Amino acid sequence: MNTKYDILIIGGGAAGFFTAINIAEKNKNLKIGILERGKEVLSKVRISGGGRCNVTHACFIPNELVKFYPRGERELKGPFNQFCSGDTIEWFTNHGVNLKIEEDGRMFPETDSSQTIVDCFLNSCQKLKIDILTLQSVQSLFKKEIGWKVDTNSDSFLCKKVILTTGSNPKIWELLTQLGHSIIPPVPSLFTFNIKDARIKDLMGLSALATVKVKETNLKATGPLLITHWGMSGPGILRLSAWGARLLFEKNYKFSLQVNWLNETSFEECVEQLKEIKIQNNKKQINTFCPFDFPKRLWEKLIQAANINPELKWADCSKKQLISLAEQLTNGTFQVDGKSTFKEEFVTAGGIDLKEINFKSMESKILPDLYLAGEILNIDAITGGFNFQNAWTGGFLISEALKKTV
Repeated sequence: MNTKYDILIIGGGAAGFFTAINIAEKNKNLKIGILERGKEVLSKVRISGGGRCNVTHACFIPNELVKFYPRGERELKGPFNQFCSGDTIEWFTNHGVNLKIEEDGRMFPETDSSQTIVDCFLNSCQKLKIDILTLQSVQSLFKKEIGWKVDTNSDSFLCKKVILTTGSNPKIWELLTQLGHSIIPPVPSLFTFNIKDARIKDLMGLSALATVKVKETNLKATGPLLITHWGMSGPGILRLSAWGARLLFEKNYKFSLQVNWLNETSFEECVEQLKEIKIQNNKKQINTFCPFDFPKRLWEKLIQAANINPELKWADCSKKQLISLAEQLTNGTFQVDGKSTFKEEFVTAGGIDLKEINFKSMESKILPDLYLAGEILNIDAITGGFNFQNAWTGGFLISEALKKTV
């Protein structure tokens, strides 16, 4: 027997719930269902931000916000002018969830618990009589003359509109390919670099602001660099991995990384600085006096890498040694051999080709009455609440479009 719905949302994650709630609030008499293939809904929301749920980012100008999206920057300008970070804050406030801004711009619920967001969504669905159906793995999508037929592992459904919010789900991408959509092949984004190097050995947990560059490419990023058991992580590395997702995949994650521990200071400027430091601190030992703003233990490793005796006084440091030290400080080359996934927040670059989506309504240009939101599209961002903001904006636009058509 076919169960009938006005609107069926496939994917019980952030984008799916936000879309369902917004549609239901604008259309009081629609029968809406959410299909989730797993036992639990909102599982990614629960673990995001270390269990605190990084809801959005305190960047309120659409043209600035889009710069955090390696894929989707151009396409999201219009949508963000309709629903941006400020609108997200207002939406959650109106639904009983106050958000707070942290120093780095990330925004979390005041409770510091992702359960607050989960409860907000589940309670809203209950009030709005939205059906939540778990263990429903979609097997086929069939476009009827009016509406859709959706077959799962256990049931069949008929509906007027289908909304796909299934994230990086290869099975759904395959079904969409059969229906005429193009998929940009997925590759990992947001990953850390595996590096074995004496200069960072035993420095796990140390962080420094640095500029990093993939040699022989235009890939470059600046931000805090964190030394880990496996190599390098932190915002600067993650940014580089996001913008370089496809290129680094092609390199099989084996490449040379150039690190400037003095951020934007050039090699030549560094040499001149070291000459000044030598004059002003001539009686001090090189290893006991670190003239730069980064951890002393890192300084000691770089002195060692420059083949300088740590007990040497600045006065006795030769020009050749100063040049060698400047090279380590501004132009250190590290060999990357593989990657590690960044925590649980696995993000992919890839998905439905953005040329096939109407970004005013998030409707497919190829399949009428099919709408898409979230990471199912070839849109991804760096960490900081940006991937969720894409989900909220897409869901809002769908709800506005359906307000006019259902």
